[in-house]
Amino acid sequence: MTRTPLMTPVLISGCIVLMVGFAIRASFGVFQIPIASEFGWPRAEFSLAIAIQNLAWGIGQPIFGALADRFGDRKAIVAGVICYAAGLVLSSFAVTPGAHQLLEILVGFGIAGMGFGVILAVVGRATSDENRSMALGVATAAGSLGQVFGAPLAEWLLGFYSWQEVFVIFAVLVALPLLTLPMMRAPAASKPTLGESMGRILRGAVRDPSYGLIFVGFFSCGYQLGFITAHFPAMVTEMCGPIDPNGVLYSFGVTTTSALGAAAIALIGLANIAGTLYAGWLGKRLSRKNLLAGIYLGRTIIAALFIALPITPLSVILFSVAMGALWLATVPLTSGLVAHIYGLRYMGTLYGLVFFSHQLGSFLGVWLGGTLYDSTGSYVTVWWVGVGVGLLSALVHLPINETPLKARVPGGLAAG
Repeated sequence: MTRTPLMTPVLISGCIVLMVGFAIRASFGVFQIPIASEFGWPRAEFSLAIAIQNLAWGIGQPIFGALADRFGDRKAIVAGVICYAAGLVLSSFAVTPGAHQLLEILVGFGIAGMGFGVILAVVGRATSDENRSMALGVATAAGSLGQVFGAPLAEWLLGFYSWQEVFVIFAVLVALPLLTLPMMRAPAASKPTLGESMGRILRGAVRDPSYGLIFVGFFSCGYQLGFITAHFPAMVTEMCGPIDPNGVLYSFGVTTTSALGAAAIALIGLANIAGTLYAGWLGKRLSRKNLLAGIYLGRTIIAALFIALPITPLSVILFSVAMGALWLATVPLTSGLVAHIYGLRYMGTLYGLVFFSHQLGSFLGVWLGGTLYDSTGSYVTVWWVGVGVGLLSALVHLPINETPLKARVPGGLAAG
């Protein structure tokens, strides 16, 4: 029996698209203080812009997933790149909170076009059953690799250029993955599933209680990731204890808490490369819903310990490594669960709808972070809310029925 390769041209191209898109997306928290300081805005103003970006990403994900399912993956990605680059360039001219908030809708749609809903669907179709879980993990890890250098790159560029110029530089960078699109040629869905319309498949999934549980469970993932990406650099800058000038961090060039905040985001991404690959490997061997419940429980414990103890450079590093190992490990498992239960034909659309819940959580985490910071002067309350929703997600994954819907409903997804 011939073994099919894991690394295909489609997977390589998809990894590059995700890596660049997520590198820039992960850097927005670094701009919190520079933009607020230049215009004298309260923290909530740019936080709301990032929150709207995340919400637009969530709204755009099923739209771009449906575009990819209907018209082709490459066309959806090109549209996403255009939105992303245009949003960044136009944002560089924005001088009011309202302008930033409006233009982040374009950026959010751009992230959706270059995001998991489109890329994981095409990777899933281009990969054999034996390699699918691992391939989804590799693609997700590529997004984490982008996070490794995105925030530090933004921090470094801000040392030479204004934030407006950095936005324009990022607009150029976000277009580079277009060069890899000729590699992205995935096979069409198999003939037995082509006869099922998108509407019937959507109705079948929505009527399944397990789809609702997956939808609810992904909310806390978005809340935690959105809040930490947008606010953790500022939180570390303001709440962390001093960095020892004779310590290891200082010798690596991390001499300020602002640099530590950017480094923490990069470290989360670095740890998540290993965590996501391991999750993808486990996904084809163990129950995905149980793995997801365990990940959310682990996040809950880690977050509770971090905020309950004094925040020091060491605790920031330890938290970043521990949380990073679980950061996007939910994505290959959740997308794999959707594909396993509901099939591959309209995976982009079905996963896109689930991802909308993720981005609702992200919107709430980012917006609450800025709002409660302005009203209380602290991030503690919003952090504890994240602990609570993480525990909820751990619980709601347990009743999910992992049996493919076609095997338990007469007529399968087309029933009704």
